[in-house]
Amino acid sequence: MTRAMGAAMRRIHVGNALSAFGLGFTVPYLYVYVAQVRGLGAMTAGLVLAVFAVAALIVLPFAGRAIVRRGPLPVLLAALVTAALGALSLGLAGGAATVLLSAAALGAGQAVMQPALATMIVDCSSADTRSRAFALQFFLQNLGLGVGGLIGGHLVDTTRVSSFTLLFAIEAAMFLLLVGVLATVRMPHSPRMEDAPGQSGRGSWRQLLGNRAMVQLCVLGFVLFFACYGQFESGLSAYGVEAAGISTSALGTALAANTLVIVVAQFAVLKLVERRRRSRVIAAVGLIWSVAWLAAGYAGLGHGSREMATAAFVSTYALFGLGEAMLSPTVAPLVADLAPEGMAGQYNSAFALVKQLALAVGPAVGGPLGAALHGPYIVTFLLFSLGITVLALRLGRQLTAVQDRPWLARGTRVVRRGGAAAGQGAPLVEPR
Repeated sequence: MTRAMGAAMRRIHVGNALSAFGLGFTVPYLYVYVAQVRGLGAMTAGLVLAVFAVAALIVLPFAGRAIVRRGPLPVLLAALVTAALGALSLGLAGGAATVLLSAAALGAGQAVMQPALATMIVDCSSADTRSRAFALQFFLQNLGLGVGGLIGGHLVDTTRVSSFTLLFAIEAAMFLLLVGVLATVRMPHSPRMEDAPGQSGRGSWRQLLGNRAMVQLCVLGFVLFFACYGQFESGLSAYGVEAAGISTSALGTALAANTLVIVVAQFAVLKLVERRRRSRVIAAVGLIWSVAWLAAGYAGLGHGSREMATAAFVSTYALFGLGEAMLSPTVAPLVADLAPEGMAGQYNSAFALVKQLALAVGPAVGGPLGAALHGPYIVTFLLFSLGITVLALRLGRQLTAVQDRPWLARGTRVVRRGGAAAGQGAPLVEPR
């Protein structure tokens, strides 16, 4: 990594932390703000949360094309300005229509930030440093969300609208501050789609869908996000309250345990997984999450004491955190390594789209199931977790040696990057 790339990477990591801090400020309190503080009711509050997901699903297919054609930095700056306007107008909005439009702007801007920042990390890293860079990104995101949520919780007062207006104004200021931090970043040159005139938007999606390894990774990613992130604040919390009798304070402790494990264990886990096959690391996550679901089953169905049930439930979230720490230096770098030169933005946006779909479907399925059908809920997601292991091992058979074991590239010169299937972008490795 050159000095210029290192300087750009430091600013990118500052950007990750600031954006997460801003989001942590407001997201936990959005429902209360719309339903109670603005007095718009639970229906409007639920629509606001749905608008976040819908806006992301609409903009992400276009975001990948824009990143590939224009580069990640201009797209990121546009997303930050859009999110800042959405956050500021949300803090000032008094009617349902204004709230929904503001939420759409904030959700769209937030969704585009993810693949843009991920592509900037790809452009500013090498095969040697990419896993560590994505692990640091995940660490800073969780730290920023946790600190933002903690400070935001002490600022809000449900009896004063002005306290929430201040909260959203601070979030907007974080996004605009990030514009200032990143506007002068000097990104290394990387190929853009206009460098290949024959490549159309439809053709780039056809090329992506023709990459069997990427398609399998997207299927695996959907199951990962559906079975874990899609259950955190919906099905699993409903199951904990209804089946295990977990108090709201214990639920908060469980969420804190998840973040604590990520923050404390991230770099220790990184050392453990850096020289392991990526497919087997993901497979191991499926087994760890299977144990987590068994712990959740004991908490709600084991008929033990309240203390034992609470301990098992907190352990569930902690085990999920351990799995997340293993995935952060594994999955995102794999997406980048599967992308042909100049197509990292398209691949990152496609994977972000899969994530948003899973996060939209997960709560809709898991919420009612976790609240009413306790046994079937645990069995269903235990099977999904075991499915992660099976899918990861199948994916490993589609990956090249360097994609599955990236440390092999340290003694070679990688001429071309991309998928192993269909002869598209398969890496050609030559000795130094």
